[in-house]
Amino acid sequence: MPTPRSRFQRPTLDSAVAAWEGRVAPLLEDEPADPAGRRRVAARNDDTVSAALGIAPLPTASEEHTVPVDGHPDVRVRVYWPGEERAPAGSGLPVLVYFYGGGFTIAGIDWVSWDARFRVRARDAGIVIVAADYAHAPEQRFPAQPEQCWSAFEWTRAHAEELGASPERMAVGGASSGGDLAAAVTLMNRDRSAHPIVLQLLENPALDLTMGHADMRGIDARMPGVIVRAAGRTLVRQYLGEDSAVARLPYASPLRATSHERLPPALILTSELDPLRGDGEAYARALSAAGVPVTAMRFIGQTHGSLGSTGYVPAADVAHRLVVSELRTLHARGAA
Repeated sequence: MPTPRSRFQRPTLDSAVAAWEGRVAPLLEDEPADPAGRRRVAARNDDTVSAALGIAPLPTASEEHTVPVDGHPDVRVRVYWPGEERAPAGSGLPVLVYFYGGGFTIAGIDWVSWDARFRVRARDAGIVIVAADYAHAPEQRFPAQPEQCWSAFEWTRAHAEELGASPERMAVGGASSGGDLAAAVTLMNRDRSAHPIVLQLLENPALDLTMGHADMRGIDARMPGVIVRAAGRTLVRQYLGEDSAVARLPYASPLRATSHERLPPALILTSELDPLRGDGEAYARALSAAGVPVTAMRFIGQTHGSLGSTGYVPAADVAHRLVVSELRTLHARGAA
């Protein structure tokens, strides 16, 4: 008779993720410690991996705009349409304002992997996506990034009709650090304007920068939790500075807001082997307790980045279909 699995047994990495990591690892340059150097090497790694895996942006329509931000650097946004032609003004399509992930210090809308993801999501869901290229830390620090993201959201709402989108069918989303910023924008909207947001989409989000909800139990034994925490704290300091009290501010750590009432319905994706799983799942509970409709899904055997590996990891393909299905429901929805 088989021995029942202990609930404390270390989770197992998905074999498809292990195969994908084995294919990609030899292609990567080691990243230096300094933020600017790390950013340059990470961008080259993205180019290299995208070329090796055949990742290329679809020929869908897009255009860029520069959005002014009061008291902070302007933010560049890129608008993506679902087809090869720009949607006519007044088309009333849903629009997703999205913030890329990169630990507040790397990545951006020019990375091939992110650009390709935005284009395929816009096409598959039949929506407009506005992606904000918020500033990197430590050159720019909090609160520049949430203010840039808020300005991108406000700009999108103000120009929705001319973009072929509807201001009554607006969603906000982000991954990892971008999930932190997306959740912050929903709080800022509640506090400042109360514009209708019909969905917040959070993918492996960082939501408590005190790291009080980080869950190290699923981390591979080759990467002890103490090392992961140290790396996380380094990124947080680069973003927030040396004052640890800043991490408790709600626009830095949305999970630590005093209230989560009157926030948009949420879809939250987490991964079993991601230390940020604790953030996403705690946020789902906080939203639910505040009366906010929320769906949270944990992907077993997945890591922080593996759900972006569509075409190579079956769970990533499922996550893509789930996100697209949820975004397609926005076509039938109006103001919350």
